[in-house]
Amino acid sequence: MYPHVRRDESVSETFGGREIADPYRWLEDADSDETKAFVEAQNAVSRPILDRLPARARFVESLDALLSAPTRSVPFERGGQVFAWHNDGQNQPRLVRASSWEALEEAETILDPNTLSGDGTRAVSVASVNEDATLLAYAIADGGSDWRTIRVLDLTTLEDLGVEIEWTKWNAPVWLPGARGFTYWAYPAPSGNALTDEMPAGTLHAYDVGARASRVVWEPPMDRMFGYHGPADDDWFLLTTRIGGEKGNDVHARRHDEAELRCIVEGGEQEWHPIGIRDGEAILLTDDAAPRYRLVAVDLTTGDRRELVAEHGEDVLESARLTATGLVGVYLHDAQSRVQLFGADGAPGDELPIGDGVSVTGLAARDTSNKIFLGTQSFVDPGTRFAGEVDGGRLVRFDKIPRPVGVVEAEATTRRLRIPSTDGVEVPAFVVTRGEPQGPRPTLVWGYGGFNIPVTPAFRAIFAAWVAAGGRLVVPNLRGGGEFGANWHEAGTKQNKQQVFDDLYAVAERLIDDGLTTPEQLALHGRSNGGLLAGAALTQRPELWSAVLPGVGVLDMLRFHKFTIGWAWTRDYGDPDEDGVAEYLLKYSPLHNVRPVTYPPTLLTTGDHDDRVVPAHSYKFAAALQAEGMGGPFLLAVDTRAGHGAGKPRDAQVEEFADQLAFAAHHTGLRVS
Repeated sequence: MYPHVRRDESVSETFGGREIADPYRWLEDADSDETKAFVEAQNAVSRPILDRLPARARFVESLDALLSAPTRSVPFERGGQVFAWHNDGQNQPRLVRASSWEALEEAETILDPNTLSGDGTRAVSVASVNEDATLLAYAIADGGSDWRTIRVLDLTTLEDLGVEIEWTKWNAPVWLPGARGFTYWAYPAPSGNALTDEMPAGTLHAYDVGARASRVVWEPPMDRMFGYHGPADDDWFLLTTRIGGEKGNDVHARRHDEAELRCIVEGGEQEWHPIGIRDGEAILLTDDAAPRYRLVAVDLTTGDRRELVAEHGEDVLESARLTATGLVGVYLHDAQSRVQLFGADGAPGDELPIGDGVSVTGLAARDTSNKIFLGTQSFVDPGTRFAGEVDGGRLVRFDKIPRPVGVVEAEATTRRLRIPSTDGVEVPAFVVTRGEPQGPRPTLVWGYGGFNIPVTPAFRAIFAAWVAAGGRLVVPNLRGGGEFGANWHEAGTKQNKQQVFDDLYAVAERLIDDGLTTPEQLALHGRSNGGLLAGAALTQRPELWSAVLPGVGVLDMLRFHKFTIGWAWTRDYGDPDEDGVAEYLLKYSPLHNVRPVTYPPTLLTTGDHDDRVVPAHSYKFAAALQAEGMGGPFLLAVDTRAGHGAGKPRDAQVEEFADQLAFAAHHTGLRVS
């Protein structure tokens, strides 16, 4: 059934005195003819099987409808104009502008990424409008890659200014005072494979649009050093730096008329995230002496600190934004959002009426205005937007922005389960079901558990289509995530990573014990770090699952740090090259724990342009499962001209999600009519 895959028995590496074979290392060479032939052969096996799945056509239909529904981003204001991203079923959203938020549905399109390529694989990844709304700096990603090219658009004439800045990543351009220049991060052009080579440290540049010239603002003093340009005002500019994957960061400040950056915060092992500058102080969100985070004001001249907003006794301060007369804080309460206003002095004010069981998807606020825009979402609500006005900590006005025609909420109910894990700590989970079903039913568990990223209520097409078809959806808040603060995150990192998997198994066993599902009806899906979760659960507890679907997963825990940005993940996983780390990584690394035992049906998905989690993780794991595992089938589906997921064309999303849901339905017994 499976294509022959060559094993190179001569390849091995020693970790902690133990020699570890790596017979499929040749699959790490994405450009080789042999690897390309491997991908072609794997797709030749998986594609016909997936196409024949009974529910696939029905899922294509439902997903197409879900992803054709209009979507609208949270608006933002610049230069007296309002901007937003609109999508009415195209592959990519387009940027529009209007004179007010009330006029957005008749807005003018100023940038349409759908014109950049015929197949929708070129996307605008970040965009930034200058203060007077005369210029737009935006970055284009090609084929799903994290690499970007910055361009500049004249917003008066809508003419492209011919600027092309290559080899940038991630951060959006930040406009400087005067609105004619911006900062951006540039990286050396890769000498080998741009999609797999280890990424060096970036250099901060300032670009002058009028002069068409760039200058270096900051160079990293060492390899594997991150920098993030923070907010700026008329006098100051902020920069944060982090060494490799280490926890904690420093904060630097510089006057615009000076050349020298000064360190105002040595973070140690604490996180310090700038949210703005006010009255000569940097306002920083930090977990310093506050695992649920607080706001601290740091004098930019003296470095003196004062607490602005204290840590909440129960809720996690996830983010904050300055307004002209105060600030807005977004909290997580039991992994669900609430929004609190504060005065400029940090005094608590009104709470915004955003409803229960929702996540904040976006907040637009500026220190020059008292207008705010806010977006929310839930497992049943695809998106609600609000336009408000504040006065310090007081809410003056809060309007719901009308939805475009065609937006429909899902018919489902959401409830919370709380499951004791192996150490007695309760792990909460969202359970989403259509109607009030009795007895066990096919269930899809979606998990992540890592990198301090909170898993909160979200309307995703893949979720909605599964629930609409009659399946139950379970989304647990595993340790390693950011739902309950820094301690929750740390409890699922490095040598504690096994606890994340144990939390998942506790949830699965509770679902079975409570009669909500059975092992024959239980599927598991996760992406990226969640793909690691799925891969570990497959190899550690194969008897729990009827199907496992690791997407773009981190599956080789001994070599993840050798490619692109993988070295930055050592903060969560540990560095395999350090003493003792490989020992605990080997205990759960999916690639290194494949045995000749019976595994459930498995569908691995990845993109050949994924330069965040390189596809070799999935290639090697698929080869190992097909060679050594029993049961299955073990399918690998590789999407061409696709990356880690961001900017993926709508049509490609429909096809990928249909594959995954049809596979899960077939092996859990979900009958889709």
